[in-house]
Amino acid sequence: MPRIVLLDPISDDGKNLLRNTPGIEFEERTGLKGEELKKCLTEFDGAIARSGVKITAEALEGNTRLKAIARAGVGVDNIDTKTATKLGIVVMNTPGGNTISTAEQTFALILALSRNIAPAYQTLVEGRWDRKNFTGHQLAGKTIGIVGMGRIGQVVAGYAKAFDMKVIAMDPFFTPQRAGELGITLVTDFHEMLPQIDFLTVHTPLNDQTRGLFGKKELELIKPGAKLINCARGGIYDRATLVEGMETGKLGGVALDVYEEEPCTDHPLFGKPNVVCTPHLGASTEEAQTNVALEAVELLIDYFVNGTIRQAVNFGTLDAKTLVSHRGALNVAYRLGVLAAQLCLGTIKSCKMRYKGEVSKKDTSLISTSFAAGLMSASMNEDVNIVSAASMLHERGIDLVEEKTSEVGEFSSLITAELIGERNTVSISGTLFGNSMPRLVMMNNYRLESFLDGHLLFIDHLDKPGVIGNIGTVLGKYRINISSMSLGRAEPKPGGDAVAVLSLDSEPIPESLKAVSDIQTIQRVYFAKLPTADKLPAWMG
Repeated sequence: MPRIVLLDPISDDGKNLLRNTPGIEFEERTGLKGEELKKCLTEFDGAIARSGVKITAEALEGNTRLKAIARAGVGVDNIDTKTATKLGIVVMNTPGGNTISTAEQTFALILALSRNIAPAYQTLVEGRWDRKNFTGHQLAGKTIGIVGMGRIGQVVAGYAKAFDMKVIAMDPFFTPQRAGELGITLVTDFHEMLPQIDFLTVHTPLNDQTRGLFGKKELELIKPGAKLINCARGGIYDRATLVEGMETGKLGGVALDVYEEEPCTDHPLFGKPNVVCTPHLGASTEEAQTNVALEAVELLIDYFVNGTIRQAVNFGTLDAKTLVSHRGALNVAYRLGVLAAQLCLGTIKSCKMRYKGEVSKKDTSLISTSFAAGLMSASMNEDVNIVSAASMLHERGIDLVEEKTSEVGEFSSLITAELIGERNTVSISGTLFGNSMPRLVMMNNYRLESFLDGHLLFIDHLDKPGVIGNIGTVLGKYRINISSMSLGRAEPKPGGDAVAVLSLDSEPIPESLKAVSDIQTIQRVYFAKLPTADKLPAWMG
């Protein structure tokens, strides 16, 4: 009989669902850490956690019993998913349960800043009546910028429209068509948004792309008096920049619900005028806590009773037999997705997958979602996987369209991804050499043969004598070694347009790319970074 431990308090509704499920036992053991937590986890098959407990690598080390962890919430920062994956422990989260509550918290902070709610109340507590000092601003007619148009971002946009605000949004996977349906303006450049907005709110994960998203350069560009709100993750706004913006008067206000390190009781903005801060209350509503608790419990019941894996951040919905038979195609598609995300410029408008030959007889929906996972991983966090990727694309108005033919061409199997972006169109094809060697074999109109891993340098050039030698000479000056090279022509004769794909042993510095682009007959130089050949996503391994 599966045993489940509740490591943090959850709602009574969640506990009642566990209590009323035949064949499931559960216990509450909250506030654990260190050796006590480690020992506890060896006694249970499943665990439910919120943000209080820290399930570290040390806590999981040597565990041979635990099979699944459900996070009653979105972020899994407090769970070492890498170690869990190595031990075969499924980690699942509940991304939909706190959407409304977090969006409402965002708007509560917007209103608090606009109408000076907190300081005005404080004067009454102190026995003063200072109406003249707290003249605020109405929201109607103002412009709000939203970075990240997932579930929460879209709800915030709806609230803003209800307050008669103009909405400008940025999300590389949110389509103009979907933006038009919501009545919002879509931009592809964060800096383009800043001079136009009165409020800025972010609803993205914290990753390499979003850490310090708003820094000194952005402070210079933003409209004077703009107010910043963060109910997503601490660190998206640079803390020193926020302090500078408030001290110089460039920013009109800052509202924070999240911090770089939590709990946070000491912050340079605490107590400053035009600042409102709360202790991570975005999901702290009875409704949200009930929703995420029920969802977490249902995930574990589904797993232990029905053998189903849903909403996993480190595994996909795949049985072992399917995984083995599809792994090669999944790997090719995933790498094509990672590459396409770096080649497609601006907002992606549409995406089509073409399957030709033997691969068309497989479950191509799984292969397409593997492509989506690679595509999304460049802009999202590492938790993007084969389960969540397709729905995340759909939320942003992008549906994966498939075309299949069993006809065999030059390759026994061929996977082609076609993306139409705001500023270009990308078509790339890949196949599998042997059992485990993904290769790029077509790029737009160029037939070639390149690795699909590591550091790839793409060079559009005129097919003239000496071009490749000049490229090698320039890279040599910067001590950049070329491990392999593939050349492709648009036409089967010399003298026309051509492309070179170079596999490099190290990432080129900007100066080296500039030097290559300065070579006569070079038309365009662009770099892409893919996972190494031996690195597979956790859900594929």
